[in-house]
Amino acid sequence: MKKIIITIDGYSSCGKSTLARQLAEQLDYLYIDSGAMYRAITLYFIQQRVDWADHVQVKNALENIHLQFVYNQISGRNEMYLNEENVEQLIREMLVAEKVSEVAAIREVREFAVAQQQKMGLQKGIVMDGRDIGTVVFPHAELKIFMTADPAVRVERRFKELYEKNKNITLHEVKENLELRDYIDANREVSPLRKADDAIILDNSQLSIEEQLELVKQWVEDAVLEHSS
Repeated sequence: MKKIIITIDGYSSCGKSTLARQLAEQLDYLYIDSGAMYRAITLYFIQQRVDWADHVQVKNALENIHLQFVYNQISGRNEMYLNEENVEQLIREMLVAEKVSEVAAIREVREFAVAQQQKMGLQKGIVMDGRDIGTVVFPHAELKIFMTADPAVRVERRFKELYEKNKNITLHEVKENLELRDYIDANREVSPLRKADDAIILDNSQLSIEEQLELVKQWVEDAVLEHSS
């Protein structure tokens, strides 16, 4: 079966990563979590106290960042390594979540990450999720999906995810964080979040994870057939 590039873009807490991981596993494709890359860069900036309003500091910091996905046989997932250290748990914390949209909006940061992502996709057979994958990173991808869900559903999903790690988190904090990230993602100057003209909209507000996966697998089959002829 011909291998293709599948891009999944959309808003925060729509379940992009969950779908992308499941799809890659089912298809025996490589899953690339672009959000983890931006989170790792943000973590480095926070740890090193980089002033990301200063373009010189940003450029110098990026020269010292090495990002790598390493497969964890126990979890069955590719995990994010920053300068040879596993930071998969650290990058999911609220401190990083509050700053990642700001950092990801910086032109130098996006150019740095996009160049690495495009290199990863040269062999095809990948699923990548993010904000600008179908519009900027892989504009010629064979299947593009744009995920969305009702804002209240997204807040509830994100709250449950964060509450497991931090019992002090409030629904209000999560709602404010998501609204801020949506605004920054959609209004940033470089690679704003938008639906590619040829992307299929997936509103999963009322779909189970299993229903969603089956639906998208059919879209993959259709895309493979279309691009094989």
